[in-house]
Amino acid sequence: MTQLLVFGERDDAEEVAETLGEWFPELSVPRVVRETLAGEDDAEDAQWLVVLEGLHDDDALRKVDELVERYDGWREAG
Repeated sequence: MTQLLVFGERDDAEEVAETLGEWFPELSVPRVVRETLAGEDDAEDAQWLVVLEGLHDDDALRKVDELVERYDGWREAG
């Protein structure tokens, strides 16, 4: 299942992606992508997503949630 980790700042998304790559080297390298909110004219309001694939373990997902919360982000199933 794909997990989307959502952040307001690009630096936060990139740092989390790097950390996850170190924690879970057996997974694909998490991708960082920009998502513009529907109807938003101001590019400053875009969110940054870390796309994490292949992580299914509940304990690992709790660890991911703790990391994401430290950067004021959240996780959604994609």
